[in-house]
Amino acid sequence: MKKFLKFLGAIIVLALVFILVSGLFIAKTFHFERNIVINSSKEEVWKNISKFSNFERWDPWKRYDPNMKRTIEGVDGTPGAIYRWEGNEDVGKGSQEYISLTPMEEIKVDLKFLEPMENHAQVFYRLTQENKGVKVTWGFESKFPYPFNAVCYFFMDMEGMMDKDFSYGLANLKKLCESNTSFTASK
Repeated sequence: MKKFLKFLGAIIVLALVFILVSGLFIAKTFHFERNIVINSSKEEVWKNISKFSNFERWDPWKRYDPNMKRTIEGVDGTPGAIYRWEGNEDVGKGSQEYISLTPMEEIKVDLKFLEPMENHAQVFYRLTQENKGVKVTWGFESKFPYPFNAVCYFFMDMEGMMDKDFSYGLANLKKLCESNTSFTASK
């Protein structure tokens, strides 16, 4: 039994050393983005992404907690406006703040996660005309501290986790923007 425990201890120590050493060489930043072409006007897409109150209409995370608490502080759709949410363990708690909005082109958002773990990210939306539609690119950049960067790299499928929600949200946005005018978001 002692040999087994020593062997198990050695494996655990080697795994920790591997994580600590590899974390020195693995990127500490994570960039993710997805896009979709929406057959609608730029104006229609813009009004659905440029206000937090309209984000709630296509928010991919509301399916995890339809009862989450949300508040908007400041003038929605302008730099400095803050969207706060608090929900169950699937959606956690955090805030988004508009940093800049370049009409019909780009939005930059400061995203802060408070629960289930603290993290910070820069979110962006970009609109480009593509044939008769609008290409919407939604993405973010975040940093993972050492050695958590290695833990994420080896043990978490960040791309897969993010893709599921971002693709779902973009599909919701497409449906919202392409539907009849009675379903469109407010100005």
